[in-house]
Amino acid sequence: MSSAELKQFSHRLRVDTTGKGLYEITRPIARWLSECHIATGLLTVFVQHTSASLTIQENADPDVQYDLNEFFNRLAPEDNRLYRHTCEGPDDMPAHIRAALTLTQLSIPVEGGRLALGTWQGVYLFEHRASAHRRNVVLHLLGE
Repeated sequence: MSSAELKQFSHRLRVDTTGKGLYEITRPIARWLSECHIATGLLTVFVQHTSASLTIQENADPDVQYDLNEFFNRLAPEDNRLYRHTCEGPDDMPAHIRAALTLTQLSIPVEGGRLALGTWQGVYLFEHRASAHRRNVVLHLLGE
C-alpha cells in the first residue's frame, strides 16, 4: 500500500462544435493532465448535455468518424413523424436517442502521468445536433 497522498483536481473544458460529428479532445485533456503532476490515478470525463456524448475511438483513420456518423443517422433518423418531442427541431429527439445509446461519462486510467489510451485511441466529444453548440466537459482527476 502506497503512503502517497491522494489528490483531486477538477477542470472544465469548453468544446465549440460546428454541427454533427466527432470532435477529438484528447490533446486539451492531456495538456491539462500534465499540469496536475499526477503519476497514477483515474480521470473521469463527463459531458453536461443530453444531446451530445463522449466516446473513445480510433484517431488514425477519419473514415471511422464518418462511418459512425452515418450509422447513427440511419439508427435515429431526423423524421418528425417518428417522435413526439419535436419542439426544438427535427434533429433534437434523434440527438437525445444517440446520446442515450452512447456515453456521457468516461473513466480513463492515468499511468506515468499520461492517459492510458491505446495506440490508435482518442477521446471524442460526439455532437448529435445539426447546428453549432458550445459544449461543457468536466474533467475530474483523482490520483497520486
